[in-house]
Amino acid sequence: MCHLPQGGKEDPRLLVGMETSDDAGVYKLNEETALIQTVDFFTPVVDDPYDFGAIAAANALSDVYAMGGVPLTAMNIVAFPLDILPGSVLAEILRGGADKIAETGAVLLGGHSVQDKEPKYGLAVTGVAHPAEIWTNAGARPGDELILTKPLGIGIITTAMRKKKDCEGNLVLQEVVPPSVAQKAVAVMASLNKTAAEVAKEVGVNACTDITGFGLLGHAWEMAVASQVRIELNLQAIPVIAGARELAQQGYIAGGNWANLEYMADKTEFFRGMELVDQNILADPITSGGLLLAVPGEKAGQLLSRLQQAGLTDARNIGKMSAGEPRLIVTG
Repeated sequence: MCHLPQGGKEDPRLLVGMETSDDAGVYKLNEETALIQTVDFFTPVVDDPYDFGAIAAANALSDVYAMGGVPLTAMNIVAFPLDILPGSVLAEILRGGADKIAETGAVLLGGHSVQDKEPKYGLAVTGVAHPAEIWTNAGARPGDELILTKPLGIGIITTAMRKKKDCEGNLVLQEVVPPSVAQKAVAVMASLNKTAAEVAKEVGVNACTDITGFGLLGHAWEMAVASQVRIELNLQAIPVIAGARELAQQGYIAGGNWANLEYMADKTEFFRGMELVDQNILADPITSGGLLLAVPGEKAGQLLSRLQQAGLTDARNIGKMSAGEPRLIVTG
């Protein structure tokens, strides 16, 4: 980020730019309306084209919800090898994305496509919020508690889903991941953060981000730095998809995991005896993860109860903020 041009940094209408590693940019149109803009796309994380489209769309739309906004419009971003894969595959990807956009109430305006050797799909999304009600990752305060709305383990599971082996470890057409585990991972990735954001808005939170490629550790660290607080995470409270830990123990670790863990090594205090597999879960690169919400301590119980009543049964209170130099502390 330090090498990127900082255009518009001095414009008073730019409410959120690149300085705090937030999820989207925010531009003030007038006293009542701020524009939220984001873009995200990636290669397939699952085999089913419809699921891939839905997941990629949910992931892009999440950035608007993480800023406290409402998506208004979306545009498709597509790279596809039409000379290799049939057009029906592309149609299913776009159908999955369109269904997720419709679920938010936003409007699909069109998009842009290019020929490429590997499929890629995502969205450019525009949303709105009141300028005084924008969430960022910089608003957390000492005494706040942390609520996570989706479980971890997605990167581990999708890595394992791309591997097929026999009982001797040879690559053949035998699924590594139990169907129930794979189905849960897809359901988690494809679910919108719409309900979580709506409930959090009603209760009131101080800061928010969503958990994606830098894992829980990386995104919690960004919140700690932006808010200038220490964050304590309770390992036992952190939700993990059933089966993910076992897959991690078998060595199914996403490539970006090791880079995340290395980057966070001098910023995190792990409790004595913490197993490497649990460190890997906390650093696991996530696709379309949940919201990480910093809520005043007196409201934490209410927020968690409301989220679970709204159907977000994986939501958990996973930690707290305190005053001090930015630091992550993981307790057992």
